[in-house]
Amino acid sequence: MTDSYESFKTQIYQLTKIDLNLYKERQMKRRIDALITKHKIDSYGSYVDFIKKNPVMFEEFVNYLTINVSEFYRNPEQWKLLEKEVIPYLFGKFGNNLKIWSAACSTGDEPYSLVMLLAQFMPLSRIKVLATDIDKQILDKARAGLYNVKSLKGLPEEFQKKYFTEINSTTYQISDSVKACVEFKQHNLLKEEYPSNCDLIVCRNVLIYFTEEAKDIIYKKFNAALKKEAILFVGSTEQIIQPQNLQFATYKSFFYKKI
Repeated sequence: MTDSYESFKTQIYQLTKIDLNLYKERQMKRRIDALITKHKIDSYGSYVDFIKKNPVMFEEFVNYLTINVSEFYRNPEQWKLLEKEVIPYLFGKFGNNLKIWSAACSTGDEPYSLVMLLAQFMPLSRIKVLATDIDKQILDKARAGLYNVKSLKGLPEEFQKKYFTEINSTTYQISDSVKACVEFKQHNLLKEEYPSNCDLIVCRNVLIYFTEEAKDIIYKKFNAALKKEAILFVGSTEQIIQPQNLQFATYKSFFYKKI
């Protein structure tokens, strides 16, 4: 690839407000180079011009950059722990009107999973989850609520029967009653202000793509967004090595309490 990747990062930040310096460079550069090569473009500068002139390709770039991979009840044993221990703890501590934020929510699998789990405890009409992601295109997919059968593989069978309609052999539609419980908003974790006074923040399998410096910044901002003794739920590869340095204590594996 000709011309400077450093200059490219600056131009992309000006264009998207996504700071590529905060992502693991080797991994991210490899993905970007593959995308540019796919379009038979031979320089970073030409690719920037290309996405500036073509809104569809701009959306493709942001979507590709933000690495959207998700599924319902990913790592089911952790969701069982959330149901059996964490949610009852939160109810006992903060009452039933919980403020829940699903950060970097991708195609909506996690916020919708949260709604279905919470419906074990209360009517859907009382459940509200804020779900955010940087990618506008992926949020539109989340709002549509159409899912491939493969993404439902970890979901309890009772939830699938109760809250999904089979469209065809490979596609399912989530119910409007579940969709109504989730507010989707575009949000840049690295740039914009965070919600406040959250009782539970779920952000899973996203921070693995960031540098250690960026992760520290995000964890500190998550901490500030939580009430005291509220919970952060992270992904299976994202255990916090020294949570006390970030004003967290381990509550359960992959669950951290603000101290």
